Amino acid sequence: MDHFADRLALAVTQRKTPLCVGLDPRWDRLPESIRGRYGETRSGRARAYEEFCFRALDIVAPLVGVAKPQSAFFEALGADGMAALFHVVEHARRLGLIVIVDAKRNDIASTAEAYAEAVFDWLQADAVTVNPYLGRDSIEPFLAVARRSGRGLFVLVRTSNPGAGQFQDLSCEGEPVHVRVAQAVEAWSAECRGQWGLGDVGAVIGATSPKELARLRQILPSAWILVPGFGAQGGTAADVAGAFRPDGLGAVVNSSRAILFPFEPEASDWEDRVEQAARQTIEALRSCMPSR
Repeated sequence: MDHFADRLALAVTQRKTPLCVGLDPRWDRLPESIRGRYGETRSGRARAYEEFCFRALDIVAPLVGVAKPQSAFFEALGADGMAALFHVVEHARRLGLIVIVDAKRNDIASTAEAYAEAVFDWLQADAVTVNPYLGRDSIEPFLAVARRSGRGLFVLVRTSNPGAGQFQDLSCEGEPVHVRVAQAVEAWSAECRGQWGLGDVGAVIGATSPKELARLRQILPSAWILVPGFGAQGGTAADVAGAFRPDGLGAVVNSSRAILFPFEPEASDWEDRVEQAARQTIEALRSCMPSR
């Protein structure tokens, strides 16, 4: 199965959950048992991030089908951090997970193509988040590289941060800008649909804007929706209910800190707590999903 949307649907249906585990490693929250083995150099932190993410992935892989490493935390550590990100993506794929690299890339022409080649050809990610601010010609190079190998994009539409509305809610010919972006995403997604009727271009819409999320689901019948803001950022199961199609597909809900760090750094049972947090989140999401 080569189509990105079909592979994502299979990952969600096989695990019976739309949960996506975000990998946002933070040095001050890592278990002391891991930090203590590495120095606070960039190289040491990178190795600690890699070990922690490997162990977290081993815990959640039997439970979920999707992981989303946040590129920034690794990039901040230079070459060692990028090597760690490569290994984390490789490990996640080895475990059978769909990997969405959260990098929010954007540019035009050959620069956009180089960004796309970095994430798809080098990192071997299944999808990447992109910013649409520069328009279709900034998305086209990502689409071209993604489609030649069955990968996907998630385009920022209505994000979960407090200041999102400053630009995203501005009126554009009677509609908020984020609605215009959603309409463009739907058109791009409809260009390349899989067997479930979902395309290879998805939308990022935050759980912290439930009314917009439900409305945008109607505008985006062909698109997967990646929903950040669940858990530590305040989004609840009720808030994300509007993201799903009636068949229960069409959305993956990301949770990062609530699953990665439900413990104090000195806790010796941190792995058990990560598993428990993942299971609790899965149960919470099941309560809001349409029956399939």
